[in-house]
Amino acid sequence: MRSLLPIWAALALLVPGVATAQQWPQKVVKMVVPFAAGGNVDLAGRAVAAPLQKIFGQPFIIENRPGAGGMIANEYVAKSPADGYTLFLGANGPLLFSHMIHGRTDYKWDEHFVPVGSISFTPLLLLVHPSLNVNSVSELVDQAKQRKLFMGLGGAGSTNHLLSELLQSTTGAQWTTVLYKGNAPTLMALRSGEVNFSFEQISVALPQVKGGAMRAIAVSATKRFPSLPDVPTFEEQGFKDFDAETFVGLFAPANTPPEVVRQINEALLTIVQEPELIERFRGLGSEARPTSSGEFAQIVRREEKRWTPVIRKAGIKAE
Repeated sequence: MRSLLPIWAALALLVPGVATAQQWPQKVVKMVVPFAAGGNVDLAGRAVAAPLQKIFGQPFIIENRPGAGGMIANEYVAKSPADGYTLFLGANGPLLFSHMIHGRTDYKWDEHFVPVGSISFTPLLLLVHPSLNVNSVSELVDQAKQRKLFMGLGGAGSTNHLLSELLQSTTGAQWTTVLYKGNAPTLMALRSGEVNFSFEQISVALPQVKGGAMRAIAVSATKRFPSLPDVPTFEEQGFKDFDAETFVGLFAPANTPPEVVRQINEALLTIVQEPELIERFRGLGSEARPTSSGEFAQIVRREEKRWTPVIRKAGIKAE
């Protein structure tokens, strides 16, 4: 038996996937965020980083690489070694739609990445600056038809962007979209009055709304949010099919060893179901909702199928 050990060790070196899966992790694991710090995706990643480090005994660090609607981070991770040490904290826009909007026809998310597992799902609020005298979606649409309005956007192709385009195509209203590098800079612009309104994830908008810096006039959920009981849904205001949420989850470069993907997924299934983390996300306005790798892939495909026609109909292109 002892004589076989050197042979097995040599074989392991010849089969990178086997060696990586057995040894992983032996160093720092990077989780790359496609937006600036302080946004919805960033907060979700930081919520699981410390628990992952505790489970695996190696640092899990957040690396923010904003820009190009998330494509900078996306492409960086996709081209990284498929060894489990560089992961993508993906959301709807950066994973699915930014490449379509920028005309990158050679990109297919399911060929460049393997879904590891979901972390959280977050509905959006339609926010307006206090100086804008509107209290409903219909009033905002009427204002947009009468004068020029500016909408802040944290990422081209994001759920925020698609809801904005859906509202314009549904109502015939139009506004100017101003692009920023993430949720946090967009909220700063809205707070200062640089833009008139924005669609933002509850997780980053809730403190601003509670503090009176901006007003929420609709939520993109099927029912009202408990912390904002006075904010009606889009459907309550006569706008059907505007329920939408941003997913956040981990993705690994294609060809990452299945055993590594399985280890991370099992860790997420444990972490994201912990009562402490459930309450943390609830306080942020998100739902902690872990899934298997396969279940997460199905969710991503459903989102792609639902929103791709909206992008094509609206003719969304990067400027």
